[in-house]
Formats: sequence, structure tokens, C-alpha cells
Amino acid sequence: MTNRMTALACGLTGVLALSLANGASAQSVESFYKGKSINVIVGNNAGGAYDAYARLLTRHMGKHIPGNPSFVVRNMTGAGTLIATNYIFNVAPKDGLTFGGVHERMGLEPKVAPKGTQYDGRQFTWLGSMAKQTSVCLTWHTTGIKTVDDARKREVVAGGSGVAGSSAVFPRVMNSLLGTKFKLVTGYQGTDTDIAMERGEVDSRCGFGYASLKATQSDWIRDKKVNMIVQFGLKKHKELPDVPLIMDLLTKEEDRIAMQIMLATQEMGRPFLAPPSVPTDRAEALQKAFDASMVDKALLDDAAKQNLEIDAISGKEIATLMNKLYDVPDAIYARVNSYRQPGNGEDNSARK
Repeated sequence: MTNRMTALACGLTGVLALSLANGASAQSVESFYKGKSINVIVGNNAGGAYDAYARLLTRHMGKHIPGNPSFVVRNMTGAGTLIATNYIFNVAPKDGLTFGGVHERMGLEPKVAPKGTQYDGRQFTWLGSMAKQTSVCLTWHTTGIKTVDDARKREVVAGGSGVAGSSAVFPRVMNSLLGTKFKLVTGYQGTDTDIAMERGEVDSRCGFGYASLKATQSDWIRDKKVNMIVQFGLKKHKELPDVPLIMDLLTKEEDRIAMQIMLATQEMGRPFLAPPSVPTDRAEALQKAFDASMVDKALLDDAAKQNLEIDAISGKEIATLMNKLYDVPDAIYARVNSYRQPGNGEDNSARK
């Protein structure tokens, strides 16, 4: 064979090899996922709203992933979903077969309250969020506490879970910034706070996601069993035009800045994330499948039956938000973190 023919043969071989490689790459995601199961880690208890969103997603997402994998949902509870978040970042396989649903504030937790965090929120493979979050402060209908002003005039017992959870943070915020008189009783687990309200053990629950309220306690709204005295969000929820917005009640600029940081992650109120360093093609496949699921009529109909709101943002939007929030000065985060600390007179052992 002449040198020219040898060079031509080598060139053709190279082109063929490249073509085959590209074909294999195009098929690799489908081949990888075909016949496999994706593990979905949920950082909250079974039966709650976060769990409901995860199970809703897994019923519909598989058909949008090449290879149509199945799903296995596993609840890994503890520390306000921090245990699950640490696991996904540090322990879970980075092959695209594991992702999870955690509390919306977890991505920013290393900046706000770094103790116990073992990750950087900017490094996750963010798939997206199924809904924005608007939280509300509720009082039971028999308490006579119908407004923020009422809560300024007398003590209101507020029940919650951990001392750093939303149900404890938001009453402290209201006491500090609005002059209310909430007295915290924490240590309730799961739905125990709701039961305590119904029994009259506590008067209030603050920081309760409105979407969660509709999904788990819709009769409270229907039968007017609770008063919503304030809502926590950057703007009012479309279904709550008459409930005061916390941002509208603040007059000091430093208070407004701190509150904006606290509420920023509610824009990603039901986030799903995979470990860092997932192979690019699989990460993109999961992100595209998540986005496709959010406009899937079957999923939307399923969500409506469960009173689960869908107001999604993409994984790329979450990644952009994380980068912006990580650039905020540490002094502001120090103030935000102060609301996570137990105050004087709090009871950290829930009544039984």
C-alpha cells in the first residue's frame, strides 16, 4: 500500500471511529438509563408536602428520560433535610441515578448557618423546583388573634419543630421586627404541631407553606378554622390578596434587606438536586426531563387532584440564584442567622 493510500485509509478509519463515537454518545444516555431505577432521596417525612411533590414527580418524569427508568423514593429525615442534603453531596453516587428533594433553604445554608453543612450549594447539579413557596402565619380560630396587631397585644403560643426550623424562625422574626408576642414551644414532630393546634395546646403555627397547608389541611381553609395574619414572600400569593405581606409591614431598609435574603430561596420552594459532577449528558437529560414534566398535562392534572401547586423554575435558574446569593456580604447572613437561635423564654420540649 502506498503512503498516500495508507494516509487515506487512516483518515477514513479516523472519521469512522469519530462517527461511531458520536453515535455511541448520542445513544449513551438511553442505554445507561434503560432498565435502571433512579433513587430519589426525600429529606422530609412520608405524607408531607415535600414527599407528595417528590412522588408526583416520579410518577411522570420517567417517560421524559431516554431509556425510561423507574424510580424508588426513599425518605431520609433529620435536621430540616440537612442530613439528606449532606448525603446527596458527599455520599450518593454521582452517576445520574440519585437525586433528591430538600428544603428550599438548604442550598444557602452554608452561608446562613454553616454548622453541620458539608457542601457548597453552588456545586450541586440542580434539576429545578416544582413550585415557589409562600409561607403563612396561622392562628387557630378560637384564639381571637386575627391580625398582627392582635398578636402585639397579648402572648400567642406558637408551636414548631426544631429551634432553627421555619416554624421557629418566623415567630422570632415577627417578634423582632413587628413587635409581636409569640412564645415558642418547639420539639413537635411531623404533623404534631397541627394536632396541637386542634387540641388547643398551641395558638399558632408560623412559617407554614401555603401550598403545604392546601395539600395537607385544606379543611382548615374551607371551614375557616385558621386565621392567616401575615404571609412571607417577596410578593403576595395570588390566592391571598387580603393577607398582609411581611415586606409591606417593614419600614427600615436594613430589615427589608435581611428579609429579602431570608425569602429569596422561597423562589425555589420545592427544589430537586443531584450530586455534583454528574456526567454532563446525564445531568442535561435529567434537567430536560424535569422541565418537560413541569408542563406535562398528566402531571398537572395529577397535581390539581392533590392540591399541589406547580410554579416551576429550571435548574439553571436555581444555579444562577445560588451564585448571586453566595456573593451577599457575610454581615447580612450573620443577622439572618441570629433568627435561627433560640431566644429567652422559649420552651424547646414540646408538650405531650
